[in-house]
Amino acid sequence: MTIAPSFKKSSQRFGDMASEFFRLESAGGIILVVAAALALIVANSPLYGLYHYILNDIQFRIGFSDVTGHDAQVQKSILLWINDGLMAIFFFLVGLEIKREFVKGELSSRERALLPALCAVGGMAIPAFIYWFLNQDNPEAIRGWAIPAATDIAFALGVLSLLGTRVPTSLKALLLGIAVIDDLGAIIIIAVFFSGQLAMTALYGAGICVAILAALNIKGVASRIPYILLTLVLWVCVLKSGVHATIAGVLGALFIPLSCPRDPNRSPAQEIEHSLHPWVAFGVLPLFGFANAGVPFDGMGWHSLMDPITLGIAAGLFIGKQIGIFLVMAFCVVTRISPMPTGANWMQLYGVSLLCGIGFTMSLFIGGLALEGIHMQASVRLGVLVGSIASAFLGYLVLRLGSSSSDQRK
Repeated sequence: MTIAPSFKKSSQRFGDMASEFFRLESAGGIILVVAAALALIVANSPLYGLYHYILNDIQFRIGFSDVTGHDAQVQKSILLWINDGLMAIFFFLVGLEIKREFVKGELSSRERALLPALCAVGGMAIPAFIYWFLNQDNPEAIRGWAIPAATDIAFALGVLSLLGTRVPTSLKALLLGIAVIDDLGAIIIIAVFFSGQLAMTALYGAGICVAILAALNIKGVASRIPYILLTLVLWVCVLKSGVHATIAGVLGALFIPLSCPRDPNRSPAQEIEHSLHPWVAFGVLPLFGFANAGVPFDGMGWHSLMDPITLGIAAGLFIGKQIGIFLVMAFCVVTRISPMPTGANWMQLYGVSLLCGIGFTMSLFIGGLALEGIHMQASVRLGVLVGSIASAFLGYLVLRLGSSSSDQRK
């Protein structure tokens, strides 16, 4: 059978893009680790006062108030500009990745999507239950039930990349699929549970932006500029409406076309994704990590690990994730609901389940939305760090051992 040159070229291009994707995620994960470590050093040094002042007390304002009294201003601290503004760019990229994976990637068919989808559900439900069980008597703390349900794809792929070719590509695809669906679940949780009181005028404005974006998509407009400008307007409207502003990034991304009617070789969505990846991996996420990971350990001891919030998050990420994902994975493979990933063994599947317990970026983000107060935020950060580091360390060891035993059998 002869394969058309255009198909070969297209397949090669997709393979090159996939390699570039994993490379950027891996390098970005390493930079994120460095940024988080630097934040911990600063937070436990004489510089902590300056660190806290810059992030929380310095505010910037953009926009204007017109003569009719309409307020088009946005005023936030540097920390909130990072969490609400820059993280909207991160969620914009997540939206592009979700669309690509569901339309033409690892989740584009029922057979491909079934295993990671079921694993993601198990990996969100069990950690949330563990947190709820440990905090059910505290009405304020119970709002953090979704914190350990998230997976940080940059960190997880970064750890996986350390093993190089020892890990089959099918495991990388499985981890990517679980993380993408996990992110989708986190986005829905943020939209439903962590939005404030709704301002209907701003919500109507957001609806108009969405309608225009849909019309551009239906008309097959391939220029990226109108989509990006409308998404910026949508971000302001969503921010003012009471719905969390990062949702605007996801909504805007979903309308950017994956293909161009006049040029089949062009993909506006993938072009933006490719251009945006370095800025997010090496700019947005490290800034977020530095701004949110600073935990002052002064006054903390072993008793701090027994705080129900800290324990619920750490146990949810480290214990709940691996149980929820691996049990579902094993059930699907044993009952032939889904085949065993090509070239993988059971120890490697368990290692991937452990890596999904790295919840750093998304867990910290949801924690900032769910819980307030210095004590609670310190508990959130400590729990996320302990659970994520434990998951990364043991996941790496299990995958390395699993890869070695697989090589010996060959």
